[in-house]
Amino acid sequence: MIVVTGGAGFIGSALVWKLNQRGIDDIVIVDRLGSAEKWRNLVALRYSMFYEKYEFLDKLESGFFGDSIDTIFHLGACSATTEKDADYLMNNNIHYTIRIGTWWENHQDTRLIYASSAATYGDGEKGYKDDISGLDDLRPLNMYGYSKHFFDLYARRKGWLKKIVGLKFFNVFGPNEYHKNSMRSVINKAWPDVRDSGKISLFKSYNPLYADGDQLRDFIYIKDALEMTLFFFDNRNTGGIFNIGTGKAQTWNDCAKAIFSATGKKPLIEYISMPEELKGKYQYFTQADLQHLRQAGCNHNCMPLNDAVADYVQNYLIPQRYLGD
Repeated sequence: MIVVTGGAGFIGSALVWKLNQRGIDDIVIVDRLGSAEKWRNLVALRYSMFYEKYEFLDKLESGFFGDSIDTIFHLGACSATTEKDADYLMNNNIHYTIRIGTWWENHQDTRLIYASSAATYGDGEKGYKDDISGLDDLRPLNMYGYSKHFFDLYARRKGWLKKIVGLKFFNVFGPNEYHKNSMRSVINKAWPDVRDSGKISLFKSYNPLYADGDQLRDFIYIKDALEMTLFFFDNRNTGGIFNIGTGKAQTWNDCAKAIFSATGKKPLIEYISMPEELKGKYQYFTQADLQHLRQAGCNHNCMPLNDAVADYVQNYLIPQRYLGD
C-alpha cells in the first residue's frame, strides 16, 4: 500500500496519476477537501481509499494499517506563502509531520518521502545548496517557508535524514493546480487574460538589479518534478534533502513569452505594482543546485521551459483537462 497525503492537491494528485501509469492503484489518499474544487483532481485517478487527514493520522497511530504501508509520500501541507496564521502552520505543517515521522521511527521498512520547499532558502543570500549541514544558515522570508525549515531541522536532529527524503520543490507548474487560487502558477493565472485579451500582467521589480519582469525563477514542470520524486521511490536506500528543480533560472518575461508562443499570439506584457505585503518577502532569484541530486544518481533532464509551457497550455489549459482525463 502507498499513502499520499495531500493526494487531492496539485503535486499529490499528479503523483497518484503517475503511479497509476505504472500500474499501481493500491493507494490511500489523505487530504481535506473542504468546499473548494480540489475533489476534481481525484475523478480520473485510481485509488483504494480516501481518508480525511486527521482520521488517517488516528488510524496510523492506532496500528490500523499494521505493516501494510510500503511508502508514505507526505505532500500534504498548507502551501500558501501568504498565510499569516502562524499557529495554524505550526500545527498543520510541523506537528502533523512530526507525528508521521514519529510513527515511521517504529516502522522503518516503510519508505518516507516528504515535501520541504525552496521557500526555506529565503532571499537566496546563502545560496541554494541542499546540504543539511548548512540548514542553520537559512532564513525563510515567510511563515510557510519557516514551517518547512523547522521540520528539516527537526528531522536532521532526530537522525531521520539518513533514511527518509525531503524534497525542496522549486516553482512547480502544471495541470491539477486549478484549485490553488492565489497560489496557482503565473501560467495558470495568466491564461484567461491571454485567451481573452491577449495580455499578461507581471509584477514590477523593486530591486535595482532586476528590470521589470526579469526577476528569476527556477520553473519546473510537474511531469519533471514527478520523475525526480519517483527516483527516491525506486531508490530506497537514499536519504537526505534534495532540490527538485531544473537547475536553470529563467525570467518571468521568458515564462510569459512561452505562454504567448504556445498560443501563437504576439507578446503583450504590462507591469503592475506588487502588493505591499509581498515587497519585503519577495524572492528575486531562485535556482536549484542539483549537484546533490546528481550525486545520488538522478540524471533526469527537464523539458525546456517553452516545451513544458506548450504542453500545459495546449493539452490541459485550452481543453480544460486534468491529468488522467
